[in-house]
Amino acid sequence: MAEPLADLTAAVIAVTHEAATMALARWQTDFARWEKTPGSPVCEVDLDVDRMLRARLAGLLPDAGWLSEETVDSPDRLACARVWVVDPIDGTRDYIRGRPGWAVSVALVDAGEVVLGVLDAPARDERWHATLGQGAWRNDVALHAGDRTMLAGARVPTDALPKIDRHLTAVHKPNSIALRMAMVAADEADLLTTLRWGNEWDIAAAALIAAEAGATVSDALGAPLRYNKPDPTAFGVMVAAPGIHGEALAWLEGRARAAFGS
Repeated sequence: MAEPLADLTAAVIAVTHEAATMALARWQTDFARWEKTPGSPVCEVDLDVDRMLRARLAGLLPDAGWLSEETVDSPDRLACARVWVVDPIDGTRDYIRGRPGWAVSVALVDAGEVVLGVLDAPARDERWHATLGQGAWRNDVALHAGDRTMLAGARVPTDALPKIDRHLTAVHKPNSIALRMAMVAADEADLLTTLRWGNEWDIAAAALIAAEAGATVSDALGAPLRYNKPDPTAFGVMVAAPGIHGEALAWLEGRARAAFGS
Protein backbone atom coordinates (compact mmCIF):
# COMPACT_ATOMS: atom_id res chain seq x y z
CA MET A 1 0.00 0.00 0.00
CA ALA A 2 1.24 3.50 -0.80
CA GLU A 3 0.03 5.00 2.50
CA PRO A 4 1.77 3.97 5.74
CA LEU A 5 -0.70 1.62 7.41
CA ALA A 6 -0.01 3.06 10.86
CA ASP A 7 -1.02 6.56 9.71
CA LEU A 8 -4.08 5.24 7.91
CA THR A 9 -5.11 3.19 10.94
CA ALA A 10 -5.05 6.28 13.15
CA ALA A 11 -7.24 8.15 10.66
CA VAL A 12 -9.73 5.27 10.39
CA ILE A 13 -9.91 4.95 14.19
CA ALA A 14 -10.82 8.65 14.36
CA VAL A 15 -13.47 8.43 11.62
CA THR A 16 -14.99 5.28 13.12
CA HIS A 17 -15.13 6.90 16.56
CA GLU A 18 -16.86 9.93 15.07
CA ALA A 19 -19.46 7.63 13.50
CA ALA A 20 -19.89 5.69 16.74
CA THR A 21 -20.34 8.92 18.71
CA MET A 22 -23.00 9.98 16.21
CA ALA A 23 -24.82 6.67 16.68
CA LEU A 24 -24.49 6.86 20.47
CA ALA A 25 -26.13 10.29 20.53
CA ARG A 26 -29.27 8.78 18.96
CA TRP A 27 -29.21 5.48 20.88
CA GLN A 28 -32.17 5.02 23.23
CA THR A 29 -34.06 7.83 21.46
CA ASP A 30 -36.99 7.77 19.06
CA PHE A 31 -35.98 6.90 15.49
CA ALA A 32 -37.56 5.10 12.54
CA ARG A 33 -37.01 1.35 12.35
CA TRP A 34 -38.26 -1.43 10.09
CA GLU A 35 -37.34 -4.88 8.74
CA LYS A 36 -35.47 -5.21 5.44
CA THR A 37 -36.57 -8.85 5.41
CA PRO A 38 -38.28 -10.82 8.17
CA GLY A 39 -35.90 -11.04 11.11
CA SER A 40 -33.45 -8.50 9.68
CA PRO A 41 -34.01 -5.16 11.45
CA VAL A 42 -32.65 -1.83 10.29
CA CYS A 43 -33.14 1.74 11.46
CA GLU A 44 -32.58 5.22 10.10
CA VAL A 45 -29.40 5.56 12.16
CA ASP A 46 -27.85 2.63 10.25
CA LEU A 47 -28.35 4.57 7.02
CA ASP A 48 -27.13 7.89 8.41
CA VAL A 49 -23.95 6.32 9.79
CA ASP A 50 -23.41 4.50 6.49
CA ARG A 51 -23.59 7.75 4.52
CA MET A 52 -21.23 9.52 6.91
CA LEU A 53 -18.66 6.71 6.78
CA ARG A 54 -18.76 6.45 3.02
CA ALA A 55 -18.06 10.15 2.62
CA ARG A 56 -15.29 10.30 5.22
CA LEU A 57 -13.52 7.07 4.21
CA ALA A 58 -13.60 8.08 0.54
CA GLY A 59 -11.65 11.14 1.58
CA LEU A 60 -8.93 8.91 3.02
CA LEU A 61 -8.64 6.57 0.01
CA PRO A 62 -10.44 7.94 -3.06
CA ASP A 63 -9.53 4.87 -5.16
CA ALA A 64 -10.97 2.31 -2.73
CA GLY A 65 -14.18 0.43 -3.47
CA TRP A 66 -17.14 0.16 -1.11
CA LEU A 67 -19.00 -2.80 0.37
CA SER A 68 -21.49 -2.12 3.14
CA GLU A 69 -24.51 -3.79 4.64
CA GLU A 70 -26.60 -0.66 4.07
CA THR A 71 -25.53 0.24 0.52
CA VAL A 72 -26.75 -1.55 -2.61
CA ASP A 73 -23.80 -3.61 -3.79
CA SER A 74 -22.08 -2.60 -7.02
CA PRO A 75 -19.79 -4.81 -9.13
CA ASP A 76 -17.53 -1.77 -9.53
CA ARG A 77 -15.77 -2.77 -6.28
CA LEU A 78 -14.41 -5.92 -7.95
CA ALA A 79 -12.10 -3.78 -10.10
CA CYS A 80 -10.63 -2.14 -6.98
CA ALA A 81 -7.53 -3.53 -5.29
CA ARG A 82 -8.60 -1.90 -2.04
CA VAL A 83 -12.13 -1.96 -0.66
CA TRP A 84 -13.76 -0.61 2.48
CA VAL A 85 -15.93 -3.31 4.08
CA VAL A 86 -18.33 -1.71 6.53
CA ASP A 87 -21.19 -2.51 8.87
CA PRO A 88 -22.42 0.88 10.11
CA ILE A 89 -24.12 -0.71 13.13
CA ASP A 90 -23.31 -4.36 13.73
CA GLY A 91 -25.83 -5.61 16.25
CA THR A 92 -28.74 -3.43 15.13
CA ARG A 93 -31.12 -5.58 17.18
CA ASP A 94 -29.34 -4.57 20.41
CA TYR A 95 -29.15 -0.95 19.22
CA ILE A 96 -32.91 -0.82 18.64
CA ARG A 97 -33.64 -2.49 21.98
CA GLY A 98 -31.45 -0.04 23.87
CA ARG A 99 -28.86 -2.67 24.77
CA PRO A 100 -25.10 -2.02 24.54
CA GLY A 101 -24.03 -4.99 22.38
CA TRP A 102 -23.51 -3.11 19.10
CA ALA A 103 -20.52 -1.61 17.32
CA VAL A 104 -19.48 0.30 14.23
CA SER A 105 -17.28 -1.99 12.11
CA VAL A 106 -14.82 -0.78 9.47
CA ALA A 107 -12.26 -2.89 7.59
CA LEU A 108 -9.93 -2.20 4.71
CA VAL A 109 -9.35 -5.09 2.33
CA ASP A 110 -6.32 -5.14 0.02
CA ALA A 111 -6.16 -7.87 -2.65
CA GLY A 112 -8.68 -10.01 -0.77
CA GLU A 113 -7.01 -9.71 2.64
CA VAL A 114 -8.03 -7.53 5.57
CA VAL A 115 -5.14 -5.21 6.41
CA LEU A 116 -6.88 -2.86 8.85
CA GLY A 117 -9.84 -3.39 11.15
CA VAL A 118 -11.61 -1.10 13.61
CA LEU A 119 -14.57 -1.72 15.93
CA ASP A 120 -16.01 1.05 18.05
CA ALA A 121 -18.59 0.06 20.68
CA PRO A 122 -19.38 3.37 22.39
CA ALA A 123 -22.14 2.07 24.65
CA ARG A 124 -19.49 -0.27 26.13
CA ASP A 125 -16.71 2.36 26.01
CA GLU A 126 -14.64 -0.01 23.86
CA ARG A 127 -12.48 0.85 20.87
CA TRP A 128 -10.77 -2.07 19.13
CA HIS A 129 -8.30 -2.00 16.26
CA ALA A 130 -5.74 -4.10 14.43
CA THR A 131 -3.31 -3.56 11.59
CA LEU A 132 -1.91 -6.51 9.66
CA GLY A 133 1.30 -7.68 11.30
CA GLN A 134 1.07 -5.12 14.11
CA GLY A 135 -1.09 -6.82 16.75
CA ALA A 136 -4.55 -6.03 18.09
CA TRP A 137 -5.65 -3.56 20.73
CA ARG A 138 -8.66 -2.59 22.85
CA ASN A 139 -8.58 0.86 24.43
CA ASP A 140 -4.82 0.89 23.73
CA VAL A 141 -4.21 -2.36 25.64
CA ALA A 142 -2.65 -5.19 23.61
CA LEU A 143 -4.88 -8.24 23.13
CA HIS A 144 -3.88 -11.88 23.42
CA ALA A 145 -6.16 -14.85 22.75
CA GLY A 146 -6.30 -17.58 25.39
CA ASP A 147 -4.11 -20.67 25.64
CA ARG A 148 -6.84 -23.27 26.20
CA THR A 149 -5.91 -26.69 24.76
CA MET A 150 -9.10 -28.68 25.58
CA LEU A 151 -12.49 -28.02 24.04
CA ALA A 152 -14.37 -29.20 27.14
CA GLY A 153 -15.17 -26.17 29.26
CA ALA A 154 -14.43 -23.67 26.49
CA ARG A 155 -16.23 -20.36 26.91
CA VAL A 156 -18.74 -19.60 24.15
CA PRO A 157 -20.83 -16.39 23.82
CA THR A 158 -24.38 -17.71 23.64
CA ASP A 159 -27.83 -17.24 25.14
CA ALA A 160 -28.14 -20.97 25.85
CA LEU A 161 -26.25 -24.15 25.02
CA PRO A 162 -28.08 -27.06 23.36
CA LYS A 163 -27.70 -30.44 25.03
CA ILE A 164 -25.11 -31.60 22.54
CA ASP A 165 -22.86 -28.68 23.53
CA ARG A 166 -23.26 -28.84 27.31
CA HIS A 167 -19.57 -29.66 27.72
CA LEU A 168 -18.94 -26.01 26.82
CA THR A 169 -19.42 -22.95 29.06
CA ALA A 170 -21.85 -20.19 28.15
CA VAL A 171 -20.74 -16.57 28.60
CA HIS A 172 -22.46 -13.26 27.86
CA LYS A 173 -23.49 -12.82 24.21
CA PRO A 174 -23.70 -9.34 22.66
CA ASN A 175 -25.89 -9.19 19.56
CA SER A 176 -22.96 -7.98 17.44
CA ILE A 177 -21.11 -10.96 15.96
CA ALA A 178 -18.07 -8.73 15.57
CA LEU A 179 -18.00 -8.16 19.33
CA ARG A 180 -18.41 -11.90 19.97
CA MET A 181 -15.41 -12.58 17.73
CA ALA A 182 -13.46 -9.86 19.52
CA MET A 183 -14.20 -11.57 22.84
CA VAL A 184 -11.94 -14.42 21.70
CA ALA A 185 -9.22 -11.89 20.90
CA ALA A 186 -9.53 -10.49 24.43
CA ASP A 187 -9.51 -13.93 26.13
CA GLU A 188 -13.08 -13.37 27.33
CA ALA A 189 -14.23 -16.34 25.24
CA ASP A 190 -12.45 -19.33 23.75
CA LEU A 191 -14.67 -20.13 20.78
CA LEU A 192 -17.13 -18.40 18.48
CA THR A 193 -18.69 -20.28 15.60
CA THR A 194 -21.63 -19.90 13.24
CA LEU A 195 -22.95 -22.59 10.91
CA ARG A 196 -24.76 -20.51 8.32
CA TRP A 197 -23.96 -18.26 5.40
CA GLY A 198 -22.98 -14.78 6.52
CA ASN A 199 -21.73 -11.55 5.03
CA GLU A 200 -18.21 -10.18 4.75
CA TRP A 201 -19.15 -6.90 6.44
CA ASP A 202 -20.18 -8.75 9.61
CA ILE A 203 -16.78 -10.33 10.17
CA ALA A 204 -14.00 -8.55 8.28
CA ALA A 205 -12.75 -6.11 10.95
CA ALA A 206 -13.21 -8.54 13.85
CA ALA A 207 -11.50 -11.37 11.98
CA LEU A 208 -8.30 -9.34 11.70
CA ILE A 209 -8.52 -8.24 15.34
CA ALA A 210 -8.87 -11.86 16.44
CA ALA A 211 -6.10 -13.14 14.18
CA GLU A 212 -3.70 -10.39 15.24
CA ALA A 213 -4.42 -11.32 18.87
CA GLY A 214 -3.31 -14.87 18.13
CA ALA A 215 -6.68 -16.57 17.63
CA THR A 216 -7.22 -18.98 14.73
CA VAL A 217 -9.85 -17.76 12.28
CA SER A 218 -11.53 -19.72 9.46
CA ASP A 219 -14.91 -20.42 7.95
CA ALA A 220 -17.07 -23.11 9.55
CA LEU A 221 -15.37 -25.85 7.50
CA GLY A 222 -11.84 -24.70 8.34
CA ALA A 223 -11.06 -22.84 5.11
CA PRO A 224 -9.32 -19.44 5.12
CA LEU A 225 -11.50 -16.37 4.73
CA ARG A 226 -11.14 -14.15 1.65
CA TYR A 227 -12.84 -10.83 0.99
CA ASN A 228 -14.21 -8.68 -1.82
CA LYS A 229 -15.53 -11.75 -3.60
CA PRO A 230 -18.23 -11.41 -6.30
CA ASP A 231 -20.61 -12.99 -3.78
CA PRO A 232 -19.45 -11.35 -0.55
CA THR A 233 -20.47 -14.17 1.77
CA ALA A 234 -18.78 -16.97 3.68
CA PHE A 235 -20.09 -20.21 5.10
CA GLY A 236 -19.96 -19.46 8.78
CA VAL A 237 -17.00 -18.35 10.82
CA MET A 238 -14.93 -20.02 13.50
CA VAL A 239 -12.75 -17.99 15.84
CA ALA A 240 -10.96 -20.01 18.48
CA ALA A 241 -8.05 -20.11 20.84
CA PRO A 242 -5.43 -21.79 18.64
CA GLY A 243 -5.15 -24.84 20.87
CA ILE A 244 -8.78 -25.86 20.34
CA HIS A 245 -9.53 -24.80 16.77
CA GLY A 246 -8.87 -28.23 15.28
CA GLU A 247 -10.86 -30.05 17.96
CA ALA A 248 -13.76 -27.61 17.53
CA LEU A 249 -13.78 -28.17 13.76
CA ALA A 250 -13.88 -31.93 14.28
CA TRP A 251 -16.67 -31.62 16.87
CA LEU A 252 -18.83 -29.49 14.58
CA GLU A 253 -17.94 -31.12 11.25
CA GLY A 254 -21.11 -33.15 10.88
CA ARG A 255 -23.40 -30.24 11.69
CA ALA A 256 -21.36 -27.86 9.51
CA ARG A 257 -21.48 -30.15 6.47
CA ALA A 258 -25.18 -30.76 6.94
CA ALA A 259 -25.84 -27.02 7.11
CA PHE A 260 -23.54 -26.34 4.16
CA GLY A 261 -25.43 -28.85 2.01
CA SER A 262 -28.90 -27.71 3.03
